[in-house]
Amino acid sequence: MAQHTRNTRLLGSKLRTLRKTHGLTLEELSARCIQLDAGRAPSVSYLSMIEGGKRVPSAELLALFATVFQRDPDWFLDANQAAEAPAASERAGGAPPVPFEPAFLFSRELLQAAIPELLAQTGTSGRQFAHLLIRSHQEISRNDYPDLERAAEEVGDRRFPLSAEDLIALCRHHGLELRWFDRPPVLARDRDTELRSMLRSFYDAPDVVYVNSALRADPARLKFDLASHIAHKVLHGGDGLRSAHATGGQVGDSPHGPSAGLSPDDVLHAWRDFECSFFAGALLCPKVPFRRFLAREEHRIEAGEKIHLTPAVMMRRMTKVSPYPYWHFFDAYPPGYLRAVYRGNGIPLPWGNMAQVTDPCPHWAVFRMLERQGGPDRRSQISVLREGEQFLLYVCHSRQTEDMAGNPHVLSVGVDMVPALRARTADADRLVDSIAQACLQNHGEARVPDEAALAIRAAAKVLNIGWIPEALEQPARIICPRSTNCPRHEPCAGPGTSRAREIAELQREIVGGAKRVRRAAA
Repeated sequence: MAQHTRNTRLLGSKLRTLRKTHGLTLEELSARCIQLDAGRAPSVSYLSMIEGGKRVPSAELLALFATVFQRDPDWFLDANQAAEAPAASERAGGAPPVPFEPAFLFSRELLQAAIPELLAQTGTSGRQFAHLLIRSHQEISRNDYPDLERAAEEVGDRRFPLSAEDLIALCRHHGLELRWFDRPPVLARDRDTELRSMLRSFYDAPDVVYVNSALRADPARLKFDLASHIAHKVLHGGDGLRSAHATGGQVGDSPHGPSAGLSPDDVLHAWRDFECSFFAGALLCPKVPFRRFLAREEHRIEAGEKIHLTPAVMMRRMTKVSPYPYWHFFDAYPPGYLRAVYRGNGIPLPWGNMAQVTDPCPHWAVFRMLERQGGPDRRSQISVLREGEQFLLYVCHSRQTEDMAGNPHVLSVGVDMVPALRARTADADRLVDSIAQACLQNHGEARVPDEAALAIRAAAKVLNIGWIPEALEQPARIICPRSTNCPRHEPCAGPGTSRAREIAELQREIVGGAKRVRRAAA
């Protein structure tokens, strides 16, 4: 009897640890089981009793758990196999931190003097710099803003989905008057470029929102604009200190003028734009019901079309509400600007929103989709990226689209697969290396080897992301942040070969030559 009790508790403990490793609540695990077999799926209370060692699951229920977590049923019964503890990520969100040494050069007073000078000399606008700060804040904090989440949930009462009529009613409830106007796309200036732009909506303090009539035919965009203006009224009392909603622009949501340097308004407007955008996403996609929706739809971006959510809202919001934290999101405009970036998985950037680089790697999915003329407008891709002596593995889903002014751009959302593979097998690094070697031996792209493909499919089922297996139908590709550092045996097309030398290389040659002379003399 004592042995039976011990085995029951061990099984429950392993199930609980496995569930928490994958970031699932009891309710979410129950829902996943219902998706597979509603007749045998356990209730939340019964799951709790199993995890507490008070109930023993039947063989059928054990098989259900095995399917959800892609384990052999015997694994749950094997007392010799320990359950994995939740593993901390080896890759923090965003770029690697830089030590501020010597510390006296990074004092507040010096930074306050040096940053405006740096921006003025490089032609960087205050808005660009503010968005860079906000992006880093997002990535370091893993996009976690509970106060904004709570405020949005209080306004929307966690209703999901909300219709355009619901948003209009919420505007009225918060004292906002909607005034419609007609204005076609115009040519707008965005620093040193001109682009087609459409003024979608803007806030006129204290309680008027002007909305372009074209949004009547586009409920998904209309809902987002209204939600963000409700955010401004709720969060900031409708003082009007925020940007208009317009299409295009290399940074943020709207084109803006060529103002280099830094002003307080730049930072204030950028932060408020971010707050209102985050609030809008939380209002339209409250965490718990949207997480259930993603689970039912296997994180497919197209599912948003059924409930009038834009692909951008779907992608941005899933990086926040998914139980898996290792996501990235890009919004790219040609010829090579990232208008929006989120790197919760720390993926290196191929290019950024400050300036277009001269040697971008052409094999990133988002870059390939920007260059593509015709063909499918959405695609999933498995990518291998070398960082130092190790290879990283990413899977993304990219989609070609147009903004309201008709400008083409590409939205891309993806995950770092290494943590998911490591949660399943100790051979994760070897499997990733096998994919990299297959690509390197075949001009930079190759079908994923069978063993690695099997592990990726199993991990995708646990993550419940439907576009990961779809990526296996295409060859995996070697990517790199810059084409000049391409690890392929035959480097991809980039700038012509240069005879330029690095000073550090010259130093090593001189020191090495001197050592050889001394050894010969000795």
